[in-house]
Amino acid sequence: MNPAATARRPIKARDTKWAASTAAALVGLGLKPNQISVLSAVFAAMAGGALILTTRVGARGAAGFFVAAALGVQLRLLCNLFDGMVAIEGGFKTKSGEVFNELPDRFADAFVLIGCGWAASSLWGGLTMGWAATALALLTAYVRAMGAAAGAGQCFLGPMAKQHRMAVVTAATLGAAGAGFFGYQAHVMMAGLVVIVAGAAITVGRRTLWIVRALEGKAA
Repeated sequence: MNPAATARRPIKARDTKWAASTAAALVGLGLKPNQISVLSAVFAAMAGGALILTTRVGARGAAGFFVAAALGVQLRLLCNLFDGMVAIEGGFKTKSGEVFNELPDRFADAFVLIGCGWAASSLWGGLTMGWAATALALLTAYVRAMGAAAGAGQCFLGPMAKQHRMAVVTAATLGAAGAGFFGYQAHVMMAGLVVIVAGAAITVGRRTLWIVRALEGKAA
């Protein structure tokens, strides 16, 4: 079966001992999966806010905010990992879990990617690229949900699925932290946004094609 058709997003870290131990600890703390899902959007909002603040301080301060943004993005991804593990492996799955699993993610994408646009806003089209990346991120999720609703199954094909977008953002923010001392932080962020926009457009096309083929009985 094509891995794109799996019911859960394939995440290798889910099968590691540290992830299982951390999920068990979260269960022990009494955290519910829906709370963890909402927390992912909170961390994303912090990352987006840090990215906006990079435009209002000097190079040293901006470097700190870029690193903080990268940390916020990674914490967001960890929440995305552990909400599912606590729900399924921990036995706390709820009827409304799918809503909490999906909706905070859409806000999280917007917070982070619009923040990236602000960080690149000193360049022509920087903020527009942030909005374009956000729109395409939402569209990739919509196409996946549409495929599932139509009966084709969940399609997690890339090359710019959520984890890939956040990997690019993390690399761009860390690169911008150093590039800011030479006045090129906006250029690094713009480059990251260009990669995300191009990759997400390809992802929408690949997922759509896969779904159509699956529904027509032609998927590999």
